[in-house]
Amino acid sequence: MLDFVFAVDDAVTWHMTNLVKNRSHYSFLKFFGPKKISTIQRYGAGIYYNTLVPCNDRVIKYGVISTDALIEDLFHWKTLYVAGRLQKPVKILAQNENSRLQAALVSNLKSAVTAAFLMLPESFSEEDLYMQIAGLSYSGDFRMIIGEDKAKVQNIVKPNVAHFQKLYSTILQDCPQVVYKHQLGRLEIDKSPEGQFTQLMALPKTLQQKITALVNPPGKNRDVEEILLQVAHDPDCGFLVHQGISGIVRSSSLVQSAKTILTAGAKKSVTYSLMKLYKMTKGGLKKTS
Repeated sequence: MLDFVFAVDDAVTWHMTNLVKNRSHYSFLKFFGPKKISTIQRYGAGIYYNTLVPCNDRVIKYGVISTDALIEDLFHWKTLYVAGRLQKPVKILAQNENSRLQAALVSNLKSAVTAAFLMLPESFSEEDLYMQIAGLSYSGDFRMIIGEDKAKVQNIVKPNVAHFQKLYSTILQDCPQVVYKHQLGRLEIDKSPEGQFTQLMALPKTLQQKITALVNPPGKNRDVEEILLQVAHDPDCGFLVHQGISGIVRSSSLVQSAKTILTAGAKKSVTYSLMKLYKMTKGGLKKTS
């Protein structure tokens, strides 16, 4: 199923227009009008999906997110829902001249690289890096236990290594903490406490907060910099970063999935879930055969 995401400046007006043009795309929520739909959109990951929509002899789904919510997720990883999708190769069909959005898109890619570095060993392959990046937005997602193909990350990366290279090569070449041996397809990263502290301080705000909550005992009022310095010296630094990411994804994916029952309606929700289960089972059968 082809997946579209529309970032819109005014969600109420967008839904108002779309309800006139494509009323059948919506669940029973269409009867509550564009304002209520926009209110529901703000819950969870801040995106409203219409799914299983027939279009030009195929089936699509499309999500609507406000530009402000998208920028916040890209910069701060508040939910890592749409930011996670944009860490993988996508086709941008149209984009206005919003300099803040442009900066947020680049920031999100740099943050993905930094988080991956913290979870990888000192030396690794380019494919290892892209596997780590592609897996960020699935860490802690309950749907990876039931509902998604277990080989999903591998299926995303392996056929698209060249597209990942196009997306990340400039960032890797400009990063002072990594030795990027492009011809060999290998990288070496500074894993010293000083190097890890620099990387931790460059992480998005929400992830920093999640990490500090994991290691800071209740009642202690230490600042973020002090706690991250402690984490940089911890042998489990990479694991703590992974746990922080899982915490962000877990909460947003749960709320977003619950919201799907409303936005898709009961019939489409069941159909969509069965399709996911079929894909997961098919992937499992391929592995065992």
